[in-house]
Amino acid sequence: MEISITPKAEKFIGRMIRFNGGTPDHGFRLVVAPGGCSGLSSEFTVEAAPLDGDAIVEANGLKLFLPAESRILLDGATIDFKDTPMESGLTFITPNSGSCGCSSSGGEHAHGEHAGPATVSVASIQRKH
Repeated sequence: MEISITPKAEKFIGRMIRFNGGTPDHGFRLVVAPGGCSGLSSEFTVEAAPLDGDAIVEANGLKLFLPAESRILLDGATIDFKDTPMESGLTFITPNSGSCGCSSSGGEHAHGEHAGPATVSVASIQRKH
């Protein structure tokens, strides 16, 4: 399995782990599923340990906990972080982008163009109690 994480995404993921009281054993659980205009929808949480069926993928000192379907969908992907006036969140750039040209920020369909990257809003962060 090959996943690339940009420095901006690493910084964001590291901050989320620290913000949620994470220790070096904690990880960033990323659940990605087919859906949405860009082809992917996702959710993430900070976890003390992987859940049953999760694989641990380590990248530059960060632990990602990925369920099976997420591993399949993210194989070969680059995970980035965007922070612009229009959107803020993780962005997934996959090698198998579809032909829908809209993004999660509400753009219109533009058939024949490359799909916009899938994004996850920072607002979707869930804090564990």
